[in-house]
Amino acid sequence: MRIGVAGPVGTGKSSILATLCRELAGELAMGVVTNDIYTDEDARFLRSAGVLPTERIRAVETGACPHTAIRDDISANLDAVEDLEEEFGPLDLVLVESGGDNLTATFSPALADAQLFCIDVAGGGDVARKGGPGITGADLLIVNKTDLAPHVEVDVDAMVADARAARDGLPVLALSKHDPASTAELADWVRSVLARHRAGALVPTDPGPMAPHSHSHDS
Repeated sequence: MRIGVAGPVGTGKSSILATLCRELAGELAMGVVTNDIYTDEDARFLRSAGVLPTERIRAVETGACPHTAIRDDISANLDAVEDLEEEFGPLDLVLVESGGDNLTATFSPALADAQLFCIDVAGGGDVARKGGPGITGADLLIVNKTDLAPHVEVDVDAMVADARAARDGLPVLALSKHDPASTAELADWVRSVLARHRAGALVPTDPGPMAPHSHSHDS
């Protein structure tokens, strides 16, 4: 199963991957693919954290908009996933991290069986209300870095309530890597999705591209 992890720059995507590897690598055969525009910084972070054997963490340098590499031309990411599967398979789970993008970033369902979208309290308490296909349609929305809320004057409960209102019943998780209960809940969500995948009951869904829009050209 492949899980895509997307979200704006600095929301903690790499930290979430590290958390999932720590929680699950003892029971699942895993690999990771990271995306950056010009560097392999995220892959190096994960390798230095020691969360997986270094050879199971692959980096894709997109050279252009990260959104393009996870949605429009996914060939580089598919190649990286297939290389991991060929070398270390059978794998239970491959995590694919998007490069930092904006609120419109979503994975092609041909690349990700399930999608996780990450926002964080330091980005502002109103982020969830701004919407976008990742916020409204991803399989799981994470409100990350909840431990920082007192320092940035954000009401986590209100932010989570806004997120739930935007998602029409889809799950929302308030997460801090320093809170064992929330990291355990994240790992349990992955286990439940993997169980559905193994049972043939998981159908990849597409949160959708950016909504059609127009700009006035009136002078």
